[in-house]
Amino acid sequence: MSEDGDDPATAAEVDEDAGADVTAAVSADVCRVRAPAEWRWLVTGHGGGRRHARAAYNVTVPEEFDRTDLDAYARERRREAGFETPGPSLLTGVSMRHARVAVRGPVTVVATGGLSNPATLPLESQGGSSPPDDRPPVGTVNLLVATGRALAAGTLTELLATAVEAKTATLLAATGFSGTTSDAVAVGCDPEGDPASFAGSATTVGDAVRVCVRDALLASLRSRYRDRGDELPASVAAAAHGVVTDGTARVGEPTRPDR
Repeated sequence: MSEDGDDPATAAEVDEDAGADVTAAVSADVCRVRAPAEWRWLVTGHGGGRRHARAAYNVTVPEEFDRTDLDAYARERRREAGFETPGPSLLTGVSMRHARVAVRGPVTVVATGGLSNPATLPLESQGGSSPPDDRPPVGTVNLLVATGRALAAGTLTELLATAVEAKTATLLAATGFSGTTSDAVAVGCDPEGDPASFAGSATTVGDAVRVCVRDALLASLRSRYRDRGDELPASVAAAAHGVVTDGTARVGEPTRPDR
């Protein structure tokens, strides 16, 4: 048995075309994932945290974007796109024409992928980190993750970790990068759905999120770089922006009073 009491998910057991009870729509370079009622969301990045909303958004910003009032900017863009429902918003330099949707079991994921600002973490120090990049997002991997299962606060956090792990594994296998300097994730759940106590990789909802993140992200990257392969950086050094997290930390053991 898996952690949430369900049998481990298999391809034969999962309804591949189900997905969460949400709609995904794009207008004016804004992508909206809309639920039928107010859902609980956990969001990384600016203006993130725990939110209650009927929708979550992924918003493309223009080149040379320099706005600092990001919440106001996101509201303006949503209204221009005709999306009046408030909700958390992620920002990216990637056009929403490259957004891709994946569904499996109780999960729907919308992904956009851009790698002009890659980040990586070598296993051994190579002599010093490149400087942090605090500029607005120029590439960015963004994920909007929705599940029809009801998750407690800790379980929703676990699902966020599951989504990030899937994103990292996918990028490492496909590109050699672990992410970008501005990746963001919004994870939402239906508080009235069937409850799930856990959301790790061995659970039905966790398995579905891992598959959806991988497939939606790969599809978005293929769309973004299909005819622009020369723009896909081969290394952080070859990218226009990016970070190598280098250096070493002091490592020891915790104190043990019985010693």
